[in-house]
Parts: sequence; structure tokens; C-alpha cells
Amino acid sequence: MATQAVKVKNGESQGNAITGAAAGVGEKITSALAETKEFLHDTRVELKQVTWPTREDVVSTTWVVLITVAFFGVFLWLVDLGVNRAVQAIFRKFGV
Repeated sequence: MATQAVKVKNGESQGNAITGAAAGVGEKITSALAETKEFLHDTRVELKQVTWPTREDVVSTTWVVLITVAFFGVFLWLVDLGVNRAVQAIFRKFGV
């Protein structure tokens, strides 16, 4: 605000200050677009360097994950069942 007051005293119109601010916004948008374009280019270059797994690798690791999840699901179900029965036995023993 003080800068605008000094500019008005020096004979500059307030319209030039607004135009200058708009130009600054335009520069920020242009630089943001340039940075986004550079980021996307760098991303594409990096993705070309990635060694992607084969379909066989993906299928085999998917089966390993599914079998592991099923195993631990059954294991935790049995542990839960055992703990539940133990807690019920303790409650029956103390008459709760």
C-alpha cells in the first residue's frame, strides 16, 4: 500500500501498478506451466528407464500374495477362535 502511495506521489498512475501486478501474475503462470512441462518430461524419461516385470512375474507374485493372505487369514481365524474359547472358559470358571 505504501508503495502505491509513493508511485502516485511520483506521478505514476495507479493503473500502471495494477498492470504491473497483472504482468507478474502472468509470469508466474507461465513459469508454473514451464515447470509442469519440465516435470512431465523428466517423468517420462525416468519411466523409460524402469525395468518392468514380465507377465509371468506378475502372475507368480500375485499367486504368492493370495496364498499368503489365505494362510494368515485362516491362521488368525484359528487364533481368534482359540482365544475366544479360552476367555469363555475363564468367564465360566469365575461365574461371570
